[in-house]
Amino acid sequence: MPIGSFLQTGQKICHPKCGKFETRAADQRNLSTEGESSCVSRGGETTMEVANYVIAGGTKGIGRDLADRLLQDGGRLVILSREPVADWHPDVTQHQVDFSDPNATIPPAWIPASLRGVAYCPGSINLRSFRSLKPEDFRRDFEVNVIGAVKFLQACAAGLKLGSSQSTSSVVLFSSVAAQRGMGMHASIASSKSAIEGMTRSLAAEWSPGIRVNCVAPALIETTLSQRFLDRPERRQQMDESYPLKRIGQTGDVAELSRFLLTDRSGWMTGQVLGVDGGLSTI
Repeated sequence: MPIGSFLQTGQKICHPKCGKFETRAADQRNLSTEGESSCVSRGGETTMEVANYVIAGGTKGIGRDLADRLLQDGGRLVILSREPVADWHPDVTQHQVDFSDPNATIPPAWIPASLRGVAYCPGSINLRSFRSLKPEDFRRDFEVNVIGAVKFLQACAAGLKLGSSQSTSSVVLFSSVAAQRGMGMHASIASSKSAIEGMTRSLAAEWSPGIRVNCVAPALIETTLSQRFLDRPERRQQMDESYPLKRIGQTGDVAELSRFLLTDRSGWMTGQVLGVDGGLSTI
């Protein structure tokens, strides 16, 4: 399916050319009028404000776990991903985007007018010796980890600004333990993730006080992306033993912190890089 096409999710169809949402159930309404809500007073009347979220890479791994948790909170989600999920929740609208593609674009019609929060989850695990890495390997990792995040945040910036009119809106980015802890075979990914940490602090300063920007820096998390490191019981045991807490991470370890950072419960946090790494970065 080409980038820019539209999908049916549950009972809702999103048309990217016009940005309108057609629904088949009488009690469903436009994306910008439903979802997790908060009470806002205007002119003496109390109205319900919707919590809209956009997650890049929200169909697998950490992104999927985070999406499911936000749905449990009553949020309304837009998911931008390379591989859409069939028959997902009716409060999810999906669009197909490959963030590793330099020509990928995000049409404005895909993004809700007002956003409570966004998370950029795409990444890569390219572990090779520096001698074997080519300049194009660095460019490829930089494209999906950094340039993709730049495109995503620029597409969401207006919605985040409008969403911060009543309380702060929130951005969550993802780094790696390798960005701060020297680790062999990690030169390419550490370079890209270090750029994400720098962008986190810069945008936190530029977008405050209305938009908070924080970053989560995991170690190895058990996902489809990491399965090649866990394909044998002895390798799995070796990985578990390398952490002070004697296990590798699970998607829920990272998704729960990310969920916290996207809500008002973390309302006095911005510009932070938070390690979720089983103690690897400090012990």
